[in-house]
Amino acid sequence: MKVKNKLRLGFGFLFIVVIFFGTISLFYINQISNSAKVILKDNYESLNYVSEMRTVLDEENLPLSYAAISHFNQQLVKEEHNITEVGELESARGLRAAFTQLQNKSTTLPQLTDAEKVARRFLRNIETQNMKAIVRKNEKAHASVEEATIFLGLAGTFTFLVLFSFSVNFPNIISEPLNTLLTGIREISQKNYGQRIHFEKNDEFAEVADEFNNMATRLNDWENSNLSKIMSQKQRIETIIEQMHDAIIGINENQKILFINTAAKSILNLTEQKIEGKAVAELVKDNDLFKSIIEEKNAGKPFKIVVNGKDSHFQLETREITVPNLAPNENSPVNIASKSAGKVFILRNITEFKERDEAKSNFIATISHELKTPISAIKMSSKLLADNRVGSLNSEQEQLVQHISGDAERLLKITYELLDLSQVETGNIQLNFVKTDPDKIIDYAIKAVKFEADQKGVVIEQHIDTNAPAVNADVEKTAWIMINFLSNALRYSAQKSKIIVSVEQKNGNVEFAVKDYGKGIEAKYQERLFDRYFQVPTDGQNKSGSGLGLAISKEFISAQGGQIGLESEVGAGSRFYFSLPTYMASKA
Repeated sequence: MKVKNKLRLGFGFLFIVVIFFGTISLFYINQISNSAKVILKDNYESLNYVSEMRTVLDEENLPLSYAAISHFNQQLVKEEHNITEVGELESARGLRAAFTQLQNKSTTLPQLTDAEKVARRFLRNIETQNMKAIVRKNEKAHASVEEATIFLGLAGTFTFLVLFSFSVNFPNIISEPLNTLLTGIREISQKNYGQRIHFEKNDEFAEVADEFNNMATRLNDWENSNLSKIMSQKQRIETIIEQMHDAIIGINENQKILFINTAAKSILNLTEQKIEGKAVAELVKDNDLFKSIIEEKNAGKPFKIVVNGKDSHFQLETREITVPNLAPNENSPVNIASKSAGKVFILRNITEFKERDEAKSNFIATISHELKTPISAIKMSSKLLADNRVGSLNSEQEQLVQHISGDAERLLKITYELLDLSQVETGNIQLNFVKTDPDKIIDYAIKAVKFEADQKGVVIEQHIDTNAPAVNADVEKTAWIMINFLSNALRYSAQKSKIIVSVEQKNGNVEFAVKDYGKGIEAKYQERLFDRYFQVPTDGQNKSGSGLGLAISKEFISAQGGQIGLESEVGAGSRFYFSLPTYMASKA
């Protein structure tokens, strides 16, 4: 039988049991309710009528008044229509005869008194008959309640036993095959491909077991057929690693050498033939270079090693080896899909690139140094040409001289930037730290660009915090950065606009900022703005620089222990800023 049909039968049986118990309960509850209803409706009303008629006889004198006779007659009529017990009809008729005599006006007072006694006797009879009926029916109702209680108790017990037996035994129909399947899956996860599952019943679980057995068979075949391929691939990978020029070292999770190529052995001066399988702790005892590599002291940074009597430069890279977690920890609440199987250390030989980089830096420094003199001469000559004492120029000649002077100024600025860049690239940045007030740096920078600002009609506002502390900085290079910020702000500011220069103390540092109200910089360009040679595309109205100023500024600020950045929004302008440690903070 299918599991689906078993579930249907099981829940159908539970439904029938619940319906059966509910029907019996409703039947007995209705029976008890009807018994109580009869007691309250019939006998209680008869006792009420008798009480009303006796009250009339007790409170009224003979002969009865018209109102008393009318009220008595109303209650008697109701009683005559509510005859429920044996003998109650005869008593009602006798009461009617006595009441008729009480109404007769010709009856004497002694006769009326006798008639009243007779009426009282019949009232007592009716009352007694109904009281006995109430007692009898009450006893019957109690008997019905006791019978219902016993029967419902038996039915409830039977239902409880059936449901308890069902709740204990029925889940096993589902759980036992599932547990068997779970055990089989765990065995497969441990690469026990010989595990098989068999179920005697013909249901969905039997079909799952057949498919499980087919899967295990295929996995076993795959394991056996691919073992030779895996060994072949392993040998191929080892050959590739051995032939690589970079030094490669593999260490497993037990801190043992997994593989090491000839290049690594040569660099590390490991003369032993068989290194694989040895413990790392044993090899690093007498090999400081190997120890520094394993501890990743120089990870990501170029460092120098003497190889074969020649200085060579290397860069260390590490890679984590992760493999599928085929044996998860059963006691752990979280099972991780992969686990670490060790690390691979790669020593890349960057000697050639280092030499080329040094040659490039030397070339830039030499060319820049050689260009300074002729460019300065061109600039001086253009100034002399513009001087009226030398001779007058026509408008076209003056315009040409202005272009020559401007281009010479730009070339000279680029030359100085290249010289600064060569210092940055060679790591020979020379800083002269002195204690100085921030306003002195601002004054120096504003004076340097004042003529250019006046020519363009741009107002430079200063928002200087008078309580800002002194900074420990290289005044010349810091002022150069401020001049660079201001020059860029002037270049992209409209005519007769304004630029705000601010200095304030923030988080223990002093922040210098230049805010302009130009076109702003798109977000996609902001992250690359401090990269070397990067320039924001222009519309042709503004002359772009060399793309080195901000990159050099970043290096200068970093060398002084500060931070540099920008805030910009298209249409709202840009704010370039840098922060430097205060004098006391830097001294501490």
